[in-house]
Amino acid sequence: MKMGTGQKKGTGGLFKGQSLNYARAGVDIDAANRAVSLMKEIIRRTYRPEVLTDIGGFGGLCALPAGYREPVLVAGTDGVGTKLRVAFMCGKHDSVGIDAVAMCVNDILTSGTEPLFFLDYLAVGRLNPERVATIVGGVARGCELAGCALIGGETAEMPGFYEPDEYDIAGFAVGVVERSRIVDGRKIAPGDAVIGLPSSGLHSNGFSLARKVFFEVMGATVDTFEPSLGRTVGEELLEPTRIYVKTVLALLARFEIRGMAHITGGGLTENIVRVLPRGLGAVLEPGRWPVPQVFRLIQEHGGVAEAEMFRTFNMGIGYVLIVPSATAAALLEALGAEGEKAYLIGWIESGIEGVVYQRLPEFA
Repeated sequence: MKMGTGQKKGTGGLFKGQSLNYARAGVDIDAANRAVSLMKEIIRRTYRPEVLTDIGGFGGLCALPAGYREPVLVAGTDGVGTKLRVAFMCGKHDSVGIDAVAMCVNDILTSGTEPLFFLDYLAVGRLNPERVATIVGGVARGCELAGCALIGGETAEMPGFYEPDEYDIAGFAVGVVERSRIVDGRKIAPGDAVIGLPSSGLHSNGFSLARKVFFEVMGATVDTFEPSLGRTVGEELLEPTRIYVKTVLALLARFEIRGMAHITGGGLTENIVRVLPRGLGAVLEPGRWPVPQVFRLIQEHGGVAEAEMFRTFNMGIGYVLIVPSATAAALLEALGAEGEKAYLIGWIESGIEGVVYQRLPEFA
């Protein structure tokens, strides 16, 4: 885990009295070293057998798992977005790292990929070792949930660029898939079933709109208890993005899955089309799955049109599987046997474009 400083040393000028150093300029190398020491054991817990290096090198080494004949590497990167603003407001920083991992590993999973390792980039205004360790602890927890190793990263202290108590975090995931088992949507056919796996809430998308509704229109604070949610607004908004890796990899070992979509920014409307062959569209029936209350509140108080809700938020479906109709029932039964909820939310048709909603009710 390499720690960067985020600032270049300047030259020129004579100073009277005390000389300047990096710490007086706002970058504390000792604090960076303390942060690394606090994170070491958390990070090591994520290591897979393929990891060949320990913390502190200039690069993380990871071998390919045994058993692949034609391994293909798959990479993805993403951030958490303005959900971080809610974390600042709550003073709660232990879960946004899970979001950073989830946004990356769920994306590469759509190709049938097994995530191998993860890298994080954390930029802070002022390096607080305990806070950094808390944030990276969330990253490590996300890696454990995804079964991948946290093999490196960068923590950059950038005074003057970020406010002292602000930060940004991004992630980078790399995984592997057998070439012959890549899921790319090419086999999707008319009549295939569209199965939705539930989200845990907003995940990490649509937060600019969500924050405007809750904090400006409704006048709520992060500490406002919302009876219909059964918890505070802050607790609801910071619910971590669900990681689907272990559930989906287990399904891929048993069933033919022809296409998958991670439902992020753009919602169901914009993400399912990314895996559909030309000439095919998806017909969805929104009443087939429960819509979490957080979306109802946003729609009602914000006066957001239903079509806009479905192209901004996941609306309760965080991940989509497209499978042959003949195997849909067995796949749903297998998920149910493992205690996983899933819903048959639609089907594939020819002669239509994009995603068509059979009916767009006021949240049945």
